[in-house]
Amino acid sequence: MKIILSTDELKNKKVSISGEKARYLISVLRCRVGDEIQIFDGEGGLYNAKISALENKRVIADLPEKLSYSNESPLNLILVQGILKGEKMDWVIQKTTELGVKGIIPAITERSQLRYTRKLARWKKIAEEAAKQCGRTFIPVIHEYMEFNDIFKKQMNGLIFYEDGGISLSNALQNKNIRDEPFYVFIGPEGGFAKQEIKLAEDRGIITVSLGKRILKAETAAISALTLVQFIIGDMN
Repeated sequence: MKIILSTDELKNKKVSISGEKARYLISVLRCRVGDEIQIFDGEGGLYNAKISALENKRVIADLPEKLSYSNESPLNLILVQGILKGEKMDWVIQKTTELGVKGIIPAITERSQLRYTRKLARWKKIAEEAAKQCGRTFIPVIHEYMEFNDIFKKQMNGLIFYEDGGISLSNALQNKNIRDEPFYVFIGPEGGFAKQEIKLAEDRGIITVSLGKRILKAETAAISALTLVQFIIGDMN
């Protein structure tokens, strides 16, 4: 049984859980006094708490010392995803959270079919649930959506995937150490990136990479690219 609470909620030796999370514990999981629950703070902390009381639709739990535990990726991968329509973006956020990304930047590009959204809170909730499901101790940061040009304030280390050219991924990552700083992975929206966007990224130090001869859907490209980067660098092999 796992839930995620903020570090502010975990300051004391007893924690009071209310609202939706308390309803989940009481009504769905049928928790009782004496049951143990795992609590993550989303910032690397893990606690094996014990329920000491159920009162007024609240769950009271005793909080022991923080455990030393992490199954996080050693890579600081940031996904820059051209905003996708409908549930595609939800799916990308869910699956890349499971894969271990540290952050996701929704980007408005020239070919984006969606240029405004109120889904940021929804995306953060999806990331939280995905992190809980796969046992992560960190929740990736879901950034405010940004215009593509505004992302490049400085030289950056990363890759941009482009269906019309680029070097192979293995060559791009050869002898590259990406464990000590943010490494950006750029995936376009439906329709991909425009040529001038590729040029802008290259001017800021981003390497243009191909995923092969077949044209992948944007959501497929995001999952494939991150998995391959992790495998080649050493997080999955």
